[in-house]
Amino acid sequence: MTIAGLDPSGGAGLLADIKTISAFNCYGIAVVTSITVQNTRQVFQIQNQDAVIVRSQIEALNEDFKVAAIKTGMLPTAEIVLEAAHAIDKTTAVLVVDPVLVSSSGFNLCEEGAIDAVKASLLPLATVVTPNVAEAARLSGVDIHDDATIHRAAEKILKTGAKSVLITGGDMGADHSTDFLLDSEGAMTYRVERVASTNTHGTGCTLASAIACLLVQGHSLRQSVPLAKQYVVDAIRGAHPHGRGNGPLNHFSRWFEK
Repeated sequence: MTIAGLDPSGGAGLLADIKTISAFNCYGIAVVTSITVQNTRQVFQIQNQDAVIVRSQIEALNEDFKVAAIKTGMLPTAEIVLEAAHAIDKTTAVLVVDPVLVSSSGFNLCEEGAIDAVKASLLPLATVVTPNVAEAARLSGVDIHDDATIHRAAEKILKTGAKSVLITGGDMGADHSTDFLLDSEGAMTYRVERVASTNTHGTGCTLASAIACLLVQGHSLRQSVPLAKQYVVDAIRGAHPHGRGNGPLNHFSRWFEK
């Protein structure tokens, strides 16, 4: 189950999640938290859903399906966060929290109160939280500028009750993309060569959804992260330049190549 916003351009949010889930041979179901007006270049406006409607969607799906994993993305208001957390707490599903706060074009997708609600009610339920550097800084209050501050931010997020934290470094501008994992076993880093491409819209959504699928297929988190990262790399490499901005990934590039 993905609980996230709708990106009508198909690059991020629910549509990217469902494509990823399908690519991993899982069956995806979706809860809409917000309808965004956007294309590959920018977000123009958002229409958030009523919090009770969000909870009702989750409950209706849980009543009918045995949900193995839940991945959350855009949760724009505190009310939506609280209703979603209340419904998720009643399940035994793996929970991957991708704290979507700001679009890549700089549009604020999350009210300030929602961030506090995520930290207080959702992160304690999380199997893993997957913020990028900017999101990790906002969740932790740590100014991130090097490896030491990434570690410090991850420690603060872990103290919210989350079982593990994966801070993704794909947006740091280095020659390599390095992700930092902190869990009960300690710290670990994962590094891959950065792909030179503008077709990167929805990488965070895709990575989090891939991890959720791999976890329910029996992989450990430390096994799932590099497999999910390689999937994202392949999806970027196999992407086509749809739209005039940052294009979407090709979630099925492996099959098209064959």
